[in-house]
Amino acid sequence: MIFGRRKKNQESGKDSSAALSHADETDELPEEQGEGASTEDGRAATGPFDESEKDTTAGYIDLGALRIAAAENLQLRLEVEERTKRVIAVTLDIKGSNLQLQAFAAPRSEGLWDEIRGQIAASVGSQGGTVEERTGEFGTELIARLPAQTPDGRQGFRVARFVGVDGPRWFLRGVFGGPGAMDPAAAAPMEQLFRNVVVVREEHPLPPRELLPLRLPKDAGAPKQQAEQPLTAPDDPLRRGPEITHIG
Repeated sequence: MIFGRRKKNQESGKDSSAALSHADETDELPEEQGEGASTEDGRAATGPFDESEKDTTAGYIDLGALRIAAAENLQLRLEVEERTKRVIAVTLDIKGSNLQLQAFAAPRSEGLWDEIRGQIAASVGSQGGTVEERTGEFGTELIARLPAQTPDGRQGFRVARFVGVDGPRWFLRGVFGGPGAMDPAAAAPMEQLFRNVVVVREEHPLPPRELLPLRLPKDAGAPKQQAEQPLTAPDDPLRRGPEITHIG
């Protein structure tokens, strides 16, 4: 297992996040039953999981709000906001395919993914990219294509696959990059990592879209600095989140 850290500038993503601020909301709303019940039952059976649904005492890396199942050839990189020094995202890498993870607070009564998809699409479109909505392994997903220059200097595009899962009072977002964004064989181990993620929401009230706190694993020791990440991509449509990365 390899751990790394990468600093992020807080200024990135500020334009879109300002428009989506909900500082006056809390997630402590009356619980409602509805059409989402069957979807929630399916998620609880196949993952990603709430901490109440999965034993993580062995074989998991504890990052605070996220617990990651250990896997062969897995490299783990934490992204740190430069100004506050807080960990704002974790990126998992297996053989060149990567998966960025962030977990956010969400209301009891409704999920965030339906709304967030439209905001991602608008952000990508504002940068000259395109978005395709499709049904995938985790329900409705987005395939984003962003303009980029190829290594030989020609104009091309890079691809990212956005997935989102609404859990009990949390929302988990994943961004697949590298070969795992489109190639099913390369995506398979990354999808398994995503399914095995356990979210630790804790009980204290938080505004919807508040980033759940991450931290360095206690047994990680001094982390190594990893290679520079690929292209930085669209502004994050979630309040106080970083820019989307790993569109490679």
